[in-house]
Amino acid sequence: MSQSLPPALPPDFPPSEDLLRVLLDISQNGVMLMRPVYDATGATVVDFGIDYLNPAAQQMLQLPERPAASFHTIYPTADAAGVFAFYRDAFLSGQTARRENNYQHDSLDGYFLLMARRQADVLVVTFTDTNDQPRTATEQALRISQARELEARAVAERERGQLELLFRDAPAMICVFQGPQHVFEFVNPPYQALVGPRPLVGRAIAEAMPELAGQPIFDLLDSVYRTGETYRANEMLVQLDHDNEDRRELEKRYYNFIYQARHDRQGAINGIFVFAYDVTPQVLARQQVQELNEELAAINEELRASNDEFLTTNTALTLAQEEVYLLNQDLEKRVAERTRELLQQQAMLSQILRQVPAFIATLGGPEHRYTFFNEPYQQLTGQRPRLGLPVAQALPELAAQGFVSRLNEVYTSGQPFEAKEMLVELFDPGTGQSQSSYVDFVYQPLRDDRGQTTGILVFIVDSTAKVHARRATEAAAQRLRVLTDALPVLIGYLDREQRYQFANLAYRGWFNIDPTALLGRKVRDVVGEQAYANAQGYIVRALAGERLSFESWMPYRENFVRHIRTDYIPDVKNGEVLGFYTLVTDITDQTEARERVQELNEELAAINEEMLAANDELRDTNERLSYTNVDLDTFVYTASHDLKAPIANIEGLLLALQEQLPEPVRHHPDVTHLLGLMQGSVDRFQRTLVHLTDVSKLQPAHAEPPETVDLAALIESVRLDLAPVVAAAQGQLSVDVAACPTVRFSPKNLRSIVYNLLSNAFKYHAPDRPARVRLRATCPPGQVRLEVQDNGLGLTADEQSKLFVMFRRLHTHVEGTGVGLYMVKRMVENAGGTIQVESAPGVGSTFTVQLPNRA
Repeated sequence: MSQSLPPALPPDFPPSEDLLRVLLDISQNGVMLMRPVYDATGATVVDFGIDYLNPAAQQMLQLPERPAASFHTIYPTADAAGVFAFYRDAFLSGQTARRENNYQHDSLDGYFLLMARRQADVLVVTFTDTNDQPRTATEQALRISQARELEARAVAERERGQLELLFRDAPAMICVFQGPQHVFEFVNPPYQALVGPRPLVGRAIAEAMPELAGQPIFDLLDSVYRTGETYRANEMLVQLDHDNEDRRELEKRYYNFIYQARHDRQGAINGIFVFAYDVTPQVLARQQVQELNEELAAINEELRASNDEFLTTNTALTLAQEEVYLLNQDLEKRVAERTRELLQQQAMLSQILRQVPAFIATLGGPEHRYTFFNEPYQQLTGQRPRLGLPVAQALPELAAQGFVSRLNEVYTSGQPFEAKEMLVELFDPGTGQSQSSYVDFVYQPLRDDRGQTTGILVFIVDSTAKVHARRATEAAAQRLRVLTDALPVLIGYLDREQRYQFANLAYRGWFNIDPTALLGRKVRDVVGEQAYANAQGYIVRALAGERLSFESWMPYRENFVRHIRTDYIPDVKNGEVLGFYTLVTDITDQTEARERVQELNEELAAINEEMLAANDELRDTNERLSYTNVDLDTFVYTASHDLKAPIANIEGLLLALQEQLPEPVRHHPDVTHLLGLMQGSVDRFQRTLVHLTDVSKLQPAHAEPPETVDLAALIESVRLDLAPVVAAAQGQLSVDVAACPTVRFSPKNLRSIVYNLLSNAFKYHAPDRPARVRLRATCPPGQVRLEVQDNGLGLTADEQSKLFVMFRRLHTHVEGTGVGLYMVKRMVENAGGTIQVESAPGVGSTFTVQLPNRA
């Protein structure tokens, strides 16, 4: 089966920087980026500068995005409250740190949940104000403790694997027993060689090595497991069937070994660690020397017992002396050969230690003087150690970091010390700078035959790469967690047992369960039986390697039934399906809306049928209305034409009356006032009749054909006609028609539109400021757009609704009939255009006319 690949991102998927910016902007958690400030020596963090605050952090802290002041300046109480120390320690350790803090200082008053971790040279801090959180502090602390315990277990498993590799390569015999039955949990190759191919791991020692029955081994193991006291044996005789030949007489061999109890995290004994060396050659050599010494003592006794005979028999004495000499020569030769063998073994062990891929050194005495170090150790420490030189003198920087005091404790107490991923700063003579590394190391005390500590074995493994890799993995996982938690889509991962191995924050809103509590639980237990029954078939297909996308109703529980769109993406490696990713999107609202739209479409179809039936009636009605409108226009035109003669007669009679009145009466104030009112009424009536005649000509039937109009020339002609009005308003007209120099429209109607808009703009100017009017023309495709903007009196919203009504005047301090804007609107709409106004009292108005620009 070929390996399935996840789908490629769509081409419009936002860049990671943009996506990160969006996530930071919409996050409800505060995010703060801080950079350390060091003292004059550059070794101690004394403050932090704040590089960035996301919107949530700005709101919670009431600070700008990039505050100019430092952290201590803004929060002087943070030192006493422990917050600064928390940030400093988090930055120095490089580990994720958590803290709950009730902070009621420096203009803040809240209960904050803080999380911080170092990324390169920046400390990343997220925080929330947990005052409104429903969880108790105990529950939150328990979740944090459980998360830390899981992480610690994972780290311990990785470290244990590395330690097993180290033990496998060690030249000594090493094994680990588990439980009170002393079941072999681990044996390295030298230990396995004790019994050849006989299986050991997983078997109790009494079962795997039955020939030890009757020997003290079993009792010693039981005692160490029971008491926890370390047992050390020197040259103990142990008989084993090394070749698995079931011989009656077992081979006798001698061993130096240590039985040391192992403890679990609660301090209870759960096993025994064994470290052994085969010293049989040394023991046998010493026994041979002892036997020769005993033979020599017997000979000397015989010589003393036969002193008299020796004195009388000089020949016999000479022969005996020669025999003793020869025996002594042979003894010296055998001792010298054994010494050479021991030296060769020591040299071989030294060579092995020099080639081990770890940093190894032995230190002697309370001053910790170097007695041995391999080449990797020499390279690690910059070639500075010398045999006989104390550690504190060769590597003075270790004293300030506490390593020398730890050596003193191990030497004094005789107890080993072990540390994992410890940060060490070593001076590099080549660069003149300190080099940071992370190491796993063991200080193992070395003892003489009396059990007195004489030195310390230092065993170091470089874990820098492991630490950096883990931090990079954790950073990537954190970025993935932040990204997935910000999405409103349920994102999870199920293994082959259908158990959740990952769940993002969206699961909490659906199932009221913290996502971390879902890990390890089966999907059936989480979603419920009914929902699982709907999805079971798809799950089986996904675990068979099929990629799926489907929609379904999911009755998760009572009153929580959702319509979802689901994608299952198999996780295939080397042809094997390890599990699958699941992406669930809630489309309940879309589905219900689609169903509602379908219902509305059905209703609309029924209405359309009714409308079709009514269209014929409307068409007949429109035709009748069109004829009626023409008749009305004809009537208006006829009426206005027929009324001109009576009005002209009235005007003539009024003039005749003025001439017939006696001179004193004609100039009487009351008569003059009445005659003026009558003449004004006649003038207004005549103007109204003229406008009615113009209105009757606005019907589409009377529309004039379009022509090409020079817009700038037309506007200039209108400006000349309005010169007195412009001067009276102390006005200024600015024109911008470069984008639309010519227009296809009725010249007469276009001039009337421009004239009325400009005339009103200057007539209704604000009395407290000069009139400023701007006319601008643009040509969108197939159209011409005219904008007339003024700084005049302006209109309220209610006045704007009455603006285009015939004979309706909103300002009466200026002469007019209320027909101009009505005519403009009719001409624009008859041509298929629109007119709109935007206005505010005391600010001014903007009229926008949109007309078709006909070819």
